[in-house]
Amino acid sequence: MKPWLAVLVGAMFASAAMAEPATVQDYMSQPQAKADAHIAYGPAPAQAVELFLPKSAGPHPVVVLIHGGCYLAEYQGLPQTSGMAADLARRGYAVWNVEYRKLGEPGAGYPGTFLDVADAVDRIRAEAPRYGLDTKRVLAVGHSAGGHLALWAASRARLPKTSPLWRGDPLRIRTVVSLGGIGDLEGQGDIFAGACGPEPIPRIIGLADRADAYADTSPAELLPSGARVVMISGVLDHVMPPATGKAYTARVRKAGDQAEAIAIPGATHYDVVIPTTEAWKTVVAPAIEREAARLR
Repeated sequence: MKPWLAVLVGAMFASAAMAEPATVQDYMSQPQAKADAHIAYGPAPAQAVELFLPKSAGPHPVVVLIHGGCYLAEYQGLPQTSGMAADLARRGYAVWNVEYRKLGEPGAGYPGTFLDVADAVDRIRAEAPRYGLDTKRVLAVGHSAGGHLALWAASRARLPKTSPLWRGDPLRIRTVVSLGGIGDLEGQGDIFAGACGPEPIPRIIGLADRADAYADTSPAELLPSGARVVMISGVLDHVMPPATGKAYTARVRKAGDQAEAIAIPGATHYDVVIPTTEAWKTVVAPAIEREAARLR
């Protein structure tokens, strides 16, 4: 075979390989990107944020990025979302990449994990002057379990003062882009459990100890939140199939908020969070960039 033909054939096979649906191993083995700042919002190692900044002058619109992983400590979290964060920073966003205590770590569960997310989001105000963050242009992007936490974070103004999760004057998240996330913990928890097992949701919300555990933890119970919601799913998503996103957007709209469901052909639960995939282009352009433009 001639050298140029060998190169062409090799490139074709490489391209075909990259087009294969992404697996959890592809997600876990992504190259890591270095953040511009590491900010602790609490004493535990997991109570930290990695901040990725664009090269342009601020104030920058802020993307709050929340990783998934079934709420379990066995999934690292930030290393897998650092590539997404770096890509979004190159596009002009300040990316607030949130870590939180996961099941298997001291203090995780209810209320710890939820308070971590709340404290991490509200810390944006304190860091805004130093890093040029625009606190009026904040949207959240969450994957899988992180999609739930992103939707919840945008709903905090609806929390009753009697809840341990209540905080006065929570930072407003105007839009949530959920990537294979779950918004209805009670109604769709059995679907989520098919991939993550039956324990994570009950443990994360303290179901065994509280009769009303869904009331302050499930975004579906905190509608209307006032936030616009975009539910994105891969057509091949086995964790939270497109029908779950479509059903949740219907519930959001019924409550009076704006919502949209997008299903990406050929994409799995993991293609949507790997910045080298075709699915990521759909996540960025029709979703994140469009929604960020609405915040002006």
